Amino acid sequence: MASYLTNQFLIAMPAMDDPNFAQTVTLVCEHSERGALGIVINRTLPMTLGEVFDQLGLDSSRSRVSEQPVLRGGPVQTERGFVLHSPAGPYESSLPFSERMHLTTSRDILDAMAVGEGPASAVIALGYAGWEAGQLEDEMARNAWLTVEADERVLFATPVEERWSAAARLLGVDLVALSSDAGHA
Repeated sequence: MASYLTNQFLIAMPAMDDPNFAQTVTLVCEHSERGALGIVINRTLPMTLGEVFDQLGLDSSRSRVSEQPVLRGGPVQTERGFVLHSPAGPYESSLPFSERMHLTTSRDILDAMAVGEGPASAVIALGYAGWEAGQLEDEMARNAWLTVEADERVLFATPVEERWSAAARLLGVDLVALSSDAGHA
């Protein structure tokens, strides 16, 4: 299959009624014949990155990102941390899924961020969205999602509450004006 969705935003259609994904934008970090992994980028948890640093026993007094909210990255493995960031490193466990964005799951990036080092831009999420082989393709066929190439400005420079509509604007779409009825020719 030639239409893998790595480095795409999945923009939930207005009719999406799954509470995990209604009005979300998910950044697909990996998609292959085996399935897909993405991070929801527009839902926050009631915690800051500084609180995560404290839980890990890291001194974050020099960190410039301690007040940054932590994202609810998806319903799978909600205790596991994921860092979406601009290219930096090397870090122990990173996936460079585009030239401008990487996904890192190792603690060394948090160590660097806590002391004011690390990537120029980063967001932290707990949990991820996962799809088994063929599952995302089926959801796409049922018009559950719009897709557009990911733009790091939506992730790093757009307020969390504006990311759903900002991602849709990349396509020239006003989500409020979309019908919930799907059509197939």
